[in-house]
Amino acid sequence: MNTALKIPRIILGTSNLGNLYQALPYQQKLGIVRAAVKENPHFPVFDTAGKYGAGLALESLGKCLKDLGVKQNEVIISNKLGWLRKPLTTPEPTFEQGVWKDIEFDAYQDISYDGILKCFEQGNELLNGYIPQWVSVHDPDEYLASAKTEEERKQKFNDILEAYKALQKLKSEGKVQAIGVGAKNWKAIQEVASHVDLDWVMFANSLTLYSHPQELIDFMESLSAKGVLIINSAVFNGGFLTGSDYFNYQLLNREKDKEAYQWRDRFYEICEKHGISPAQACVYFGLHAKGVDSIALSSSSPERTVKNLRLEDVKIDDAFWDELKAEGLLEKDYQIG
Repeated sequence: MNTALKIPRIILGTSNLGNLYQALPYQQKLGIVRAAVKENPHFPVFDTAGKYGAGLALESLGKCLKDLGVKQNEVIISNKLGWLRKPLTTPEPTFEQGVWKDIEFDAYQDISYDGILKCFEQGNELLNGYIPQWVSVHDPDEYLASAKTEEERKQKFNDILEAYKALQKLKSEGKVQAIGVGAKNWKAIQEVASHVDLDWVMFANSLTLYSHPQELIDFMESLSAKGVLIINSAVFNGGFLTGSDYFNYQLLNREKDKEAYQWRDRFYEICEKHGISPAQACVYFGLHAKGVDSIALSSSSPERTVKNLRLEDVKIDDAFWDELKAEGLLEKDYQIG
């Protein structure tokens, strides 16, 4: 593992550069990246992936960095590999339908030794020549979940291990600095970590104010004890905790999903009472979990990007957390770090 890695408390997610939920004009994307670079009190780190908008996020990030005159050594890019761009031949993309807006390409998953190397090269081209220093296998959980038999699952897990051999090759050749994993189902990360030496991991939709299982917390602490950097992402459960109707990328309905909306309504009431925004509460919680080194935050505006960068300085007193516990919105024995 790479003990020399350092990371700021807030890193920049780029899913919005790939038109997540809405299509953003280029000038707005340029403003987001400008804010992430120019207004950042730390060294800027961007988290991106070929899956985001079927490569659009990579293209947008690379163009923005180039237009802003940012040099390769002035930024760290983490590219989650495993999805390759392909022509769009259907009315909408075939992956995560309804999520990506106005994109011109489709994407397919190729988790294999050769597929990962292809994805690395394609990503570098889309990034306009910028080379990611950090790489990982993206969504191994979804790949495993697609297996229809136990035998097929074993084969798919072997594909994942072959993909990591490719990443280790890139690292041994000095083409990348660190290798990791990103997934929404944290148990897939646990399975990968039992076979692969990782420098960093990214948990998505896993440890949030809404959901924070003790088993996950214990696993994160064990990784941290080994020196693995931990990035927490999607701490708003895909935007739901800050007002969206999407929960972990699935569209909810107030009539059908009453429990989730009731939780959020009461959460908002307590936030207002204490003068805290829902975003501040979610980020503070996700950032102060034991073992967490950083949080990845995406933004659809330059103004929000600047606010996100300042969230690491927010202080929240015990009275707020005590009321969440009293209302049953937070486990009574949960300790805020």
